[in-house]
Amino acid sequence: MTASIDTATIEPAVAEAQVRIDCYLRDSAPESIAADVREGLTREPLKELSPKYLYDARGSELFDRITTLPEYYPTRCEREILNRHAPEIMAGAEELVELGSGTASKTRALLYALAAAGSLRRYVPFDVSEDVVERCAAELIELFPGLLVHGVAGDFERDLERLPASERRVFAFLGGTIGNLHAPERARFLGRVRDLMGPQDRLLLGTDLVKDTAVIEAAYNDSQGVTAEFNRNVLRVVNAGLDADFDPGAFSHRAFFDHDCSRIEMRLRANGRQHVQIPGAGLAVSFADGEELRTEISTKFTPAAIRGELAAAGLAVDRFLTDSEGLFGLTLASVAAR
Repeated sequence: MTASIDTATIEPAVAEAQVRIDCYLRDSAPESIAADVREGLTREPLKELSPKYLYDARGSELFDRITTLPEYYPTRCEREILNRHAPEIMAGAEELVELGSGTASKTRALLYALAAAGSLRRYVPFDVSEDVVERCAAELIELFPGLLVHGVAGDFERDLERLPASERRVFAFLGGTIGNLHAPERARFLGRVRDLMGPQDRLLLGTDLVKDTAVIEAAYNDSQGVTAEFNRNVLRVVNAGLDADFDPGAFSHRAFFDHDCSRIEMRLRANGRQHVQIPGAGLAVSFADGEELRTEISTKFTPAAIRGELAAAGLAVDRFLTDSEGLFGLTLASVAAR
């Protein structure tokens, strides 16, 4: 299914020539979210909702605010690396494929590097939010005259293979998002990306690194409460998508570092007993006072762990780059020789 963006502020001929957005969310969205919610909220001993449901239009706006907060170092550190190393990262490439693109605020450094080298041909943003892909496409064709944008609104678990074929690409998966996946999910995801890559393609992978626990936990417990509101947004998404009656205000935000698993756990804790009806999923679920619902994990890596997971997926590390404080890492990888 192909959806057209709102081109009210773009010359129609230009928009038609430069922008295409394929949306694979609309027809399957109700069934998909219902299945995910049923499976997650019936888990034992800990209920769970997928972090992808944090990111509707409102959730994306809240996350953009999070990235500007003083406690949230990953975006600042990753941007430093991109600004410093963009030309070498993009050397020889003609296309940027961004997985989980959001507003493409950091990756503009990569697009500028391609434009400066005279090799910028196409940008392919892939995101779970169609609205975000549309806004991103409209902004970028204004910034980069002649740029082709082929957006894909879809789900990583189902739609990666729907990316348009090409070559001389950099697949960017930034922001430490790989850490939101459990280890088996990471292995499957990296394997699928490897299967899409040709010999001249590369993967640019952003990973948050192991560091002082207080620094990590502060990034997920900001003093302004933006992360708490972002966390509760998952309940609003379930309410809207499945006609549920969660009361987001009846849940408190909690985020802590699990040393055994080397990851942040982001949860919602019930303030008092809750009984929630979710008609769209054919489900009713109860929460005891103080019971927690996991909404996101964020694994923190060592360089050796990154190298090992990439190798297991058939990818070889070409460069490993960090910010000046060594808080965050970007790995440039290519298909390993067999």
